[in-house]
Amino acid sequence: MDTIISLCKRRGFIFPGSEIYGGLAGTWDFGPLGVELAHNIKNLWWDHFVKKHPENYGLASSILMPEAVWSASGHLEGFSDPMVECKKCKKRFRADQLSNPTAKRQSDCSLCPECNGELGEVRQFNLMFKTHAGATAASENAVYLRPEIAQGMFVHFKNVLDTMRPTLPFGIAQIGKAFRNEIAPRDFLFRVREFDLMEFEYFVRESEWEEHFEKWRKEMWAWIEKIGITKDLVHELELPKEDRAHYSKRTIDFEFDFPFGRNELYGLAYRGDHDLTQHAKHSGVDLRYTDPVSGEKFLPHVVEPTFGLGRTVLAVLLSAYCEDELGGEKRVLLKLDPKIAPVKVAVFPLVSNKENIVAKAREVFEMLVSQVETRWDDIGNIGKRYRRQDEIGTPWCTTIDYQTLEDETVTVRDRDSGKQERILVTDLLPYIQAKLV
Repeated sequence: MDTIISLCKRRGFIFPGSEIYGGLAGTWDFGPLGVELAHNIKNLWWDHFVKKHPENYGLASSILMPEAVWSASGHLEGFSDPMVECKKCKKRFRADQLSNPTAKRQSDCSLCPECNGELGEVRQFNLMFKTHAGATAASENAVYLRPEIAQGMFVHFKNVLDTMRPTLPFGIAQIGKAFRNEIAPRDFLFRVREFDLMEFEYFVRESEWEEHFEKWRKEMWAWIEKIGITKDLVHELELPKEDRAHYSKRTIDFEFDFPFGRNELYGLAYRGDHDLTQHAKHSGVDLRYTDPVSGEKFLPHVVEPTFGLGRTVLAVLLSAYCEDELGGEKRVLLKLDPKIAPVKVAVFPLVSNKENIVAKAREVFEMLVSQVETRWDDIGNIGKRYRRQDEIGTPWCTTIDYQTLEDETVTVRDRDSGKQERILVTDLLPYIQAKLV
């Protein structure tokens, strides 16, 4: 993990949040390359799960939602973790992450892992961030930063029905931020207080939920392969009844072998009709679906695939990180799938003090940059430039040299193999685009 965190900071992928002020625990900021990587992953996810499935409709709901939403969903009452506080150093910990995960009382927990002090009683800590909308902090103005993005899709279920006139099965999808006041954020991007989720609620007839569950389970494996996550490091965990939400008949966690241990990467849950039932009851609004043929009215059931963007980025980086030897020299490279690499091609003028070579290189750069993510690099010798681009995962580097001036060909070098070939300048963009399909 230290190696990945160091690379992310050094190369502009991910920075500690508010670093010049000492940082803020549980927050990480995406740098220039990290934001491009995240953007590419989100676009690929949207293409895979929404654009290629026309029965899925997009949504972007608000981060702030009133207390009534969270009362109906059960988050006000049940969205909490068991917490203990050290009486000596005053640090707080999740009781289920101490040596005895079934701890209910102080006597059941181990001593403080920081100072060996005595721990206080276990109490439940609600993970939601609460604030107030408007000029006064009156109870009726209470709002919460959403701890998940699912409820926005449930409360807009009727609006999607009324505007898009979908027929079952269909989905509502969105990508957006969620916030959880984690007691003990840890392990880099794995557990943080502010994060992005990519998720959709797939509405089905109760009698058909199993076939749709299986369909999306397979699609999630296809996504894992497409994004470049090492499949051998991913494992399905069928959650037993006691670990599932009370309304769920089946939940699968897709777990990844992180350096700190095997833990949840994605989730696939069957939520039944619990959410629509609760919101219909608490809001007084009829959320039933009307069958266009039979006229039957009923609340659909829901299959929910959930993907954390930060955990995806982390799993992708861990899967892509590689150390090898090329040309007798050791190197570090990220074998990122070209579709998500933040830079697709780097353009090098062989020398930076020859105007004709630099001008030609600029011409090639301008030809590429409006079509694919392209970086200009003229600092240091060619070998050092290759190493820089390898380390950030750039799939191809193209060098403009003296021969380019003679025959309009450039050198294209492949990141993974190090092999080079000469192609015509006019063939360069089609060559790269063909490999991005």
